[in-house]
Amino acid sequence: MAQRPQPSPPPDRPRTAAAVRGWLPLVVMVAALAAALAGGLHHALTLQALADHHDRLTGLVGRHPLLAALVFGIGYAVAVAISLPGATLFSLAAGVMFGVVAGVGLVIVAATLGAIAVFLAARSALRPMLERRISGDRRARLARMEAGFRRNAFSYLLFLRLMPVFPFVLVNIAPAIFGMSGRAYALATLIGIAPGALIYVSIGAGLGDLLAAGQVPSWSDLMSTEILAGLSGLAVLALLPALVSHVRAWRRGRACLPPPASPSSDPTLPSSDPAPPASDPARRRP
Repeated sequence: MAQRPQPSPPPDRPRTAAAVRGWLPLVVMVAALAAALAGGLHHALTLQALADHHDRLTGLVGRHPLLAALVFGIGYAVAVAISLPGATLFSLAAGVMFGVVAGVGLVIVAATLGAIAVFLAARSALRPMLERRISGDRRARLARMEAGFRRNAFSYLLFLRLMPVFPFVLVNIAPAIFGMSGRAYALATLIGIAPGALIYVSIGAGLGDLLAAGQVPSWSDLMSTEILAGLSGLAVLALLPALVSHVRAWRRGRACLPPPASPSSDPTLPSSDPAPPASDPARRRP
């Protein structure tokens, strides 16, 4: 009697659905960035545009301060989440529109929320893909890199946040790939963003009269060497805890090493003790 063919096993729907949910936030962010770039939104984020709309923006803040702050904060958070170029201009605009105190608060909160969104999206999509694709020696090397990063993840992220040469989007994604905890990431981001926010919002607050008169400064005038050097110095200071941790680990490792063997205890070396005198056979009695 012929046997009936066995039905094929059903697809792993829960795993597929989980993968789709994991990739969905990142896909939405990439699509939003592509739409913004296709629409030329990044070309509108210029100092000239800020000068052209200065009176309208400040008037809006004067009439509806809470609404203006809410719209600005959401727009800045979305811009950070989709990695839209022009984050520095948002910080300057916050100073022009809201002043130093309120502007710094808005920039720190909005930029932190946007960075957390990128971190969560990368952790749900990129990290599982990396774990599935890497195996063998590469997985072992990745595990060692993750362990080294996690030991001083807070200091490393502070360094990356404060150093003005690292792209903001890469700083948001790298901790997610290396398995940094969300709480430590959020706190380090909040602290690391604060110095730069204070500097650029303060600069923006001082540009109000200049922009109102129709004068537009250049980026080279705003990005002075002193500002970059100051942020770089803070970044180096943020690495001090990691350096101290490495020095302590090195000292503990040296303390665990066995003491060097003395020459007398080494069987391969000739003994330094004098040999006993040989007995004279002639003096022996029969």
